[in-house]
Amino acid sequence: MSPLAQPRTHATARHQYRLLGHGSLAILWGSVVGFGFLFWLIEQGLDGGAAGHSMLFPIPGKIDLGVPGTYDAWRMAHMEAIVNGFGLWIVAAVLPLLPFGEVGRRRTATTMVIVAWTIIVASTLDPFFENSRGLRFGLNVTNTIAFFLFYVGVAAIMGLVVVLAYSSFKAAKAPLDEPELEPA
Repeated sequence: MSPLAQPRTHATARHQYRLLGHGSLAILWGSVVGFGFLFWLIEQGLDGGAAGHSMLFPIPGKIDLGVPGTYDAWRMAHMEAIVNGFGLWIVAAVLPLLPFGEVGRRRTATTMVIVAWTIIVASTLDPFFENSRGLRFGLNVTNTIAFFLFYVGVAAIMGLVVVLAYSSFKAAKAPLDEPELEPA
């Protein structure tokens, strides 16, 4: 039987639902951070209005929220969460096609959830804490936390991509009438 013709198991379905759930939470996180980004833009006067305060329609009056951060920090925190959420949805969709057994699919799903949340949390630190982009070790505590979170996420995704590429090319060479692939 072709590996692509294998039926979806209950375990794979559970992993898919977990990926969909975490992807949904990541997109929700990105939406909430997007409101922070919006308030920051308004307070900077980048919406065409006066800088220094926010107006929340239909609430009358002006509110001084004092939203910290920079344009790049807010944009990255907003987009990283949304992109990683959609990435988890995509992995959920293709999970049954991966050239792995159940253990490999579970590891793939778990790795992707870890990758997504480490990158999302690290990106969200920068708008709230000055100099917390996580691009290099040191500077301050929040930058160091962001650095290590990015480090874990990047190392995990690179490892997963290498294993997936190797396993996919190996499966592409295998005869299609082979009953089972080796679990990853």
